[in-house]
Amino acid sequence: MTRTSLSYGPAHAQVAEIWRPPEEDGDRPVVVLIHGGFWRQVYTKRLMHPLAAAVVRHGWVAYNIEYRRVGPFGGGGWPETFADVAAAVNALSDVDGIDRGRIVTCGHSAGGQLALWAGTAHPTLGPARSVTVRAAISLAGVVDLAAAARLGVGGGAVDALMGGGPDDVPERYALGSPAAQLPLGIPQYLVHGTADSSVPASLSAAYVEQAVALGDDATFVPLAGAAHMDVIKPAGAAFDQVTGVLDRFSTPPV
Repeated sequence: MTRTSLSYGPAHAQVAEIWRPPEEDGDRPVVVLIHGGFWRQVYTKRLMHPLAAAVVRHGWVAYNIEYRRVGPFGGGGWPETFADVAAAVNALSDVDGIDRGRIVTCGHSAGGQLALWAGTAHPTLGPARSVTVRAAISLAGVVDLAAAARLGVGGGAVDALMGGGPDDVPERYALGSPAAQLPLGIPQYLVHGTADSSVPASLSAAYVEQAVALGDDATFVPLAGAAHMDVIKPAGAAFDQVTGVLDRFSTPPV
């Protein structure tokens, strides 16, 4: 496989890696990988390297993005983190050798929130959408920012991202939380370990119940005994779920 870099903006963190299979036999479908780490600067796209390599072995291009994050020199938070993810996805419009009709977002933890948010059919922040996302996968995602903030998920990480709690800046939560954006209008798959002590699986379960009630195609996949980091291991039940979704969207749309 090969790996190249793409800068989608002037900031140091506005960069993405493009992982490709070695064979060049036509345009490939793309998985946009969005790492977690509670949106904090100390965590980087390297968290997704094993998953990126596994996705490429499955025949897809892996587009592993970095974004501005929360921290002394991170430059992220509201709205920069969100704008970066939107811009990174839009940058796929200028990438050769990919099929822009077959783009799936996939994120872990904080990245799960961003993957759902970036996949919505009606974006609410950042530049106008120049590519279409066909489906979104959340792996142990912080999918309801208001509920997560009230639960203290990540030790205040949500408040740090949004610049306040849901009662302080409700308009930001309305624009940035996937749960507040439902229905998203695309298929959504939420994979979550039942032994996750960092982000409770109940967030994903409640999200899917709400999404389905509002008419979305959404699926909750609980993984018995799986912990927070288990869901990004490139083997086992979680990756089987990821590849199952990719296989559903491996053919071009009609």
